[in-house]
Amino acid sequence: MNVSAAVKYTLGRVGLFAVVVAALWPVDIDIFLKLIVALLFSAALSFFLLKGWRDEMAEEMAAAAERRRTEKEQLRSALAGDDQATGGAGTSTGESGSSTEQPGGSDSGRGPSA
Repeated sequence: MNVSAAVKYTLGRVGLFAVVVAALWPVDIDIFLKLIVALLFSAALSFFLLKGWRDEMAEEMAAAAERRRTEKEQLRSALAGDDQATGGAGTSTGESGSSTEQPGGSDSGRGPSA
């Protein structure tokens, strides 16, 4: 079973927190202070103990961001008519390029020119 690095890292952080809370449970201090101390210690421990999973998660997130960026560029080029998938639909009508003019051009929003 292939588990996401983000899931592994998150579960590792929660697990470390639970271990530190369990270790502090017999100590006679206020429960909120125990939780705060456990949060601080588990954060420090995870910085060192979970470095591999954190780096793996960062790589996954960077790859996903790059993939989204590439897909966004492909969509933009397809919408702009630069993509080969359009198949020259604007030139098949015999008009001289007027059908390929994009909305939002230089005259957009001005109405008919006089």
